[in-house]
Amino acid sequence: MKIVVDYDLCESNAVCMQIAPEVFEVRDDDFLYVLEENPGEELREKMEDSVARCPKQAIKIED
Repeated sequence: MKIVVDYDLCESNAVCMQIAPEVFEVRDDDFLYVLEENPGEELREKMEDSVARCPKQAIKIED
C-alpha cells in the first residue's frame, strides 16, 4: 500500500500523527511529513483510520 497526501488540502491538524506516529509527523514548521510512504500491511488498520478521520480528507491509500 502507498500513502498519498494532497498537501493542497492538508491543514496539518496532526490527527493522523496521533493515530500513526510511525508514519505521519507534523514538525515545528507546521507541515505534515510522511515518514513511511509504503507502510507494511500490519499498519493497514491505522492507515484506514487515518484516512477516515482526516478532517480535510487529504489522505488516501493506493494499493
